[in-house]
Amino acid sequence: MFDLFARVFGREDASKDVAKERLRLVLVHDRASLSPQALENLKNDLLKVISEYMDIDDQGFRVDFSRHDDAMALVANIPIRKVKHHSV
Repeated sequence: MFDLFARVFGREDASKDVAKERLRLVLVHDRASLSPQALENLKNDLLKVISEYMDIDDQGFRVDFSRHDDAMALVANIPIRKVKHHSV
């Protein structure tokens, strides 16, 4: 019965998304050799700086690392709603 309510009200999907995000963070941590707190700080700093120039969807904001041979790249998926126009 609880399973039916969970599906109807979306709790199962939310739990699945939380578990998926946790696993993703563990994988990123392993690839980058960063502590989870350092990775979270990096994400927050990137979000803060980019938000000065663009209105972004922070729920869709993702940071990952990609490794090719001896090189590692920071890959960010940043959904942009609109660019903020600043007077210079």
